Amino acid sequence: MNKPVSVLIVGIGGYGQNYVNEFLTSDREDFKVVGVVDPYPENSSMVGEIRKRGIPIFPSMKDFYKNNTADYVCISSPIQCHSDQTVMALNNGAGVICEKPLAATVQEGKKMLEVQQKVDKPVGIGYQWSFSKAIQSLKKDIINGIFGKPLRLKTLVLWPRDFNYYNRSNWAGRKKDNNGNWILDSVANNATAHYLHNMFYVLGESIEKSAHPRRLKAELYRANDIENFDTAAARVFTDKGVELLYLVTHATVEQLNPRFCYEFEKATVYFDQDSDSQIVAEFKDGSQKVYGDPFSDRFNKVWIMLDAVKGKNSYLCGIEAALPHVVCINGMQEAVPEIVDFPQELIKTWKDEEGNSAAVYVDGLAEIMKDCYNNWRLPHELGVEWSRVDEEIKLTDYDYFPSNEK
Repeated sequence: MNKPVSVLIVGIGGYGQNYVNEFLTSDREDFKVVGVVDPYPENSSMVGEIRKRGIPIFPSMKDFYKNNTADYVCISSPIQCHSDQTVMALNNGAGVICEKPLAATVQEGKKMLEVQQKVDKPVGIGYQWSFSKAIQSLKKDIINGIFGKPLRLKTLVLWPRDFNYYNRSNWAGRKKDNNGNWILDSVANNATAHYLHNMFYVLGESIEKSAHPRRLKAELYRANDIENFDTAAARVFTDKGVELLYLVTHATVEQLNPRFCYEFEKATVYFDQDSDSQIVAEFKDGSQKVYGDPFSDRFNKVWIMLDAVKGKNSYLCGIEAALPHVVCINGMQEAVPEIVDFPQELIKTWKDEEGNSAAVYVDGLAEIMKDCYNNWRLPHELGVEWSRVDEEIKLTDYDYFPSNEK
């Protein structure tokens, strides 16, 4: 492909603004943005620059495809749109990068994979860590057995979110949209999805694959006035029996950026963004290997996928690699069909500098989550008074959400 790759950007508000900025500020000359799609373009800070450059704006992909085509479609739209929009792009001959998560449900993800295999076009899912040099180098060493057998992995993120976060759209924090489509927006399926996915991804038997969840127990809670959960604690076992502990919340005042600890037979791999933001493996013989910062090249994904569209390389994290995260999220939602509300007396209001109520948080939650992380425990295993856990759910051959509504 010698001519410039024609690019369509779907979703230019929210995180999509980053995609627009990445393309419009790039000095690469092997692509051309031929259109953007957004039903509410005025909500984007990039709309002025888009119009200044004469890039046409369309209210939908169907409107774009009436008289246009694109080689490469970048999708950064609400979760419930990912499957249909990716399928439409593929059926119109385009390669795709779609923002995480892959889709709301496993059946949507499988449909995407089926269409991709039929049309044979590359699809990348925008988990930027999976496209980073640090994670790729770490995963290759895991595959090559440098650390020995994986034993257990854990992740902790405390990311406060205010009322504006949940008021930014009509789908934030919701299980379904107004048309009845599954969204399953949550702390685990949006802001911290990267770090759940990453535990599956680094354990994949090859670069383009991830480990699969086999069974899990989950505790799902909320402090905010939303349909779905803002706090999650889950223990998942993979198809190879590796334990994954996942602890995340939006309902604290304290911010603790992503940290993880991955234990193997011969080494332990650490990461703490609040410390040095470097992935470091410490071997039992006292030696170390530093892999670098997985955040340092967060838009590699855009250009790796553009090169994949041109047939120049593989695309590292595609539909197959991202599907286990969807299965895990679906399993968590089925394991806890009714989200547990935190005790009202523990829910406090945080006020901004002007004295206005800005967010809610749960008193003592940050310390509990850190204790869970340090001790490899779920809240109910520490005897936390408000904790509740339902039955373990099996995920082998899980192919439909919700499984009881087939």
